[in-house]
Amino acid sequence: MKRRFYLGLNMGGPKVSECLWTHGTSKDLRELSEYLAKRYNGASVLTKNGRSALCFALKSYFNPGDKIIINAFTCYAVYEAVVKAGMTPIFADINRRDLNFDEKTLEKIVSNKTKGIILQNSLGNPVDIKKIEKFASEHGLLIIEDLAHSAGARYYDDREIGTIGVATVLSFGKDKSINTVSGGAAVLRSPVKHRIEAPFKSPRLPDHLRARFYPLLCAVCRGLNYVHLGGIVMRFLQWIHFVEKSADSKLDMKRRLSKFQAKLALKQFKAFHHRGQGVLRNFYLVHDRAEVLAKLRGANYYFDSFWYEKPVSPTRYYNDIKFPEKDCPVAMKVTSEIINFPIYYKKSELAPARKIVEPYLIEDKND
Repeated sequence: MKRRFYLGLNMGGPKVSECLWTHGTSKDLRELSEYLAKRYNGASVLTKNGRSALCFALKSYFNPGDKIIINAFTCYAVYEAVVKAGMTPIFADINRRDLNFDEKTLEKIVSNKTKGIILQNSLGNPVDIKKIEKFASEHGLLIIEDLAHSAGARYYDDREIGTIGVATVLSFGKDKSINTVSGGAAVLRSPVKHRIEAPFKSPRLPDHLRARFYPLLCAVCRGLNYVHLGGIVMRFLQWIHFVEKSADSKLDMKRRLSKFQAKLALKQFKAFHHRGQGVLRNFYLVHDRAEVLAKLRGANYYFDSFWYEKPVSPTRYYNDIKFPEKDCPVAMKVTSEIINFPIYYKKSELAPARKIVEPYLIEDKND
């Protein structure tokens, strides 16, 4: 039976045995917190998920009503965290080269009510940090670094991503740089404006069980895909809420991640010492994306998920956010052209997929 390749389904996450049999303790929570505090030089808190960590950082440094600049090609979780913190998200359009905004774009949207910038470093591609820092300093803006895509990566000046702004935020969710199915953390470096109570409750039992069994369920669904049942089973699991879509994870600033997840996260972090600069996914911009995806599926490469239809993913939340489409034309265009490749397969395994994509490539990403 010919092998199938997937983007998602926890392929790059913890192994089934790790989630099922890892036994975490309070010591693991403490060691992860201490590790993050030392690595990112601040006070760390462990949270239920990445959006809770981001909301915690925002509430610590900004006031209700402040405007916060975010990437125009992003996840709904970022938008939600800003809104739930009582602030106004301002979308900054991106460039086609690395899916990040630059100082020229920021100049067009900054106002006297703008107080902060969230740096996403999309898919692990770093922003030009020196120019962003200079811009932020000139306009009195605070920088929060979101490491959901870029834990372990470095800026072009060789400083580690996550060591620059007033705070670092991490997500340990599905298909993130650090993947323990769910969980997150915030590290606060500069003196805070508001003291926020750190998460103190254990995870809810359903959330704990979802994290425990998700890799196993993904493995089962991958196997069932050979008889065209995997998608049906996964949708059923989502319908009964035993599997939770990443974007549907509730923001909760009172709960932390599970103890076994803390142990897995620390293990993955330490592996970065030997891995160098990280990338979450490789991306390509193509003509006729629907045709490319169909050809990829025909060759058993299932890459048609994650950040496609709309600039703020997933599509089911898009109409709720009133995205400024006219002000973000590049982000709008990229959503119709992007193909994401996973990085957890060998280059040789992805070589046939690249041959399929090559004839459709848009040669100049800056067109």
